Amino acid sequence: MSSVITARQADAAAVDTPARALHSVPLDDAAEQPRLTDGFHLVLDALKLNDIDTIFALPGIPITDLTRMAQAEGLRVISFRHEQHAGNAAAAAGFLTQKPGICLTVSAPGFLNGLTALANATTNCFPMILISGSSEREIVDLQQGDYEEMDQLAIAKPLCKAAFRVLHAQDIGVGIARAIRSALSGRPGGVYLDLPAKLFAQTMDAVAGQQSLIKVVDPAPRQIPAPDAVQRALDLLKGAKKPLILLGKGAAYAQADADIRALVEKTGIPYLPMSMAKGLLPDTHAQSASAARSFVLQEADVVMLVGARLNWLLSHGKGKTWAQDKGPKQFIQIDIAPTEIDSNVAIAAPVIGDIGSCVAALLAGIDAKWPQPPAEWTGAIAERKDKNLSKMAATLAARPSPMSFQSALSVIRDQVKARPDAIVVNEGANTLDFARSIVDMYEPRKRLDVGTWGIMGIGMGFSVAAAVVTGKPVIAIEGDSAFGFSGMEVETICRYNLPICVVVFNNNGVYRGTDVNASGGADVAPTVFVKNARYDKLMEAFGGVGVHATTADELEKGLAEAIASGRPTLINAVIDETAGTESGRITSLNPSTAKKK
Repeated sequence: MSSVITARQADAAAVDTPARALHSVPLDDAAEQPRLTDGFHLVLDALKLNDIDTIFALPGIPITDLTRMAQAEGLRVISFRHEQHAGNAAAAAGFLTQKPGICLTVSAPGFLNGLTALANATTNCFPMILISGSSEREIVDLQQGDYEEMDQLAIAKPLCKAAFRVLHAQDIGVGIARAIRSALSGRPGGVYLDLPAKLFAQTMDAVAGQQSLIKVVDPAPRQIPAPDAVQRALDLLKGAKKPLILLGKGAAYAQADADIRALVEKTGIPYLPMSMAKGLLPDTHAQSASAARSFVLQEADVVMLVGARLNWLLSHGKGKTWAQDKGPKQFIQIDIAPTEIDSNVAIAAPVIGDIGSCVAALLAGIDAKWPQPPAEWTGAIAERKDKNLSKMAATLAARPSPMSFQSALSVIRDQVKARPDAIVVNEGANTLDFARSIVDMYEPRKRLDVGTWGIMGIGMGFSVAAAVVTGKPVIAIEGDSAFGFSGMEVETICRYNLPICVVVFNNNGVYRGTDVNASGGADVAPTVFVKNARYDKLMEAFGGVGVHATTADELEKGLAEAIASGRPTLINAVIDETAGTESGRITSLNPSTAKKK
């Protein structure tokens, strides 16, 4: 145990000695006194024991010294300007690494800021642990008005997968072990760990402290599917006339890339990736049906969901999207959570288990005699793809002034093709919708976006995490509205000199910059921003590179230089302010008045 203090130092700690004084060189007579450790170091030692090497945080009472000590003991501490973005970074790190991302916040308001990211992580099945300092229990329970008093555990419980509080130093190892296992096992998700301020200064025997720590063994054990479930799925798939494989971000998280590709290619079945599953197979793969999405969802008779849920993103498996008037679909669903099955429509062949084990079991049942999908089906998809891609190619080749979403994204598309290892982070309304269909991905887990909830504000947090845990260049494609949620984190990007290029699609407002105040008053419309804002100057203010691009050529030059240099860069890409559709592709979810003008 490297972190020890003497009994004499422990006495000093008991009378509010600053926490960093606890990590002192033992006195000359230390050999005659019990060697002690404290809550600060037990937390850090427990994290390190479980191979956690990075913490995303915002320092403050009561965890300031914990961040200092973490850095001193070799953990990387990435300090943000707002807890929500630190939390988003932790969530993205969890998705990319299959280890729980750690977000560390102060109490009450800081905890609440991080809680948004925790809830989003749980919804998206990203393993994340939010660790927050808190007020003492005896004061909270009696509502005596402590500094930032709040029953944080009770607030967190409904919004995450699990929540724990540690009150005694000897329980820190158990608390962190339970948090790690909860975050990773079964369907991954967010976990809250409450650490009251008094816990950090508690001391105990160093040897006993060492022994109290737990190295979590096999936190996400394989869950093997039942053989009869696998056979049922294979029989249904084999008899399909118009089969379709639908890949979700759960398939990307599983890191069973080779087997998933083999399953697609050996069966010959067309596949459709959800946005964060793009790149499991290259978007240019012959079996990709992305360019014929509407057609295949309507026409398929058997759909196999791999790590995807029939939620709102897939119209709940119902309605016009699935052309139910032509008859019901039959679904095969691979999921680790049996409770997900039949959540919206009947699932004919559920296959319950972890993605890797389920796909491997299916592969074992596919031999050289496996029937390929009918040529009528694959040919019809190819025809639709060719038609749609040809139409898109003409749009992408245009170079209007000012730029359109399509002309700007065609530049990014080419850069990603040249650097397929670059990670794309994407948020916005129209910016998200167009980028998802235009920018091809070639490698797995290289696209991070707004996910299941479709929320704004993930951009800079996800970008920082992607750069930190992978070391790869990051291209953040941001609507100007979406960028505003986390834009101050460009200072964080510059402070850590991360290879991130932020491209802000600036059309002067939410959706577009042409709305007017219907009352005729002096205030601009609620959806309109400052005209001709120079977001690039914000990056320059912190020492990064700012680029003002009004043409596709200027955007191409700025983006190529940013990727080549690895310097923090923000490109203010000026887009036609008349471009953009209300709410993007989810206009139907935006209620409007029934009154006719």
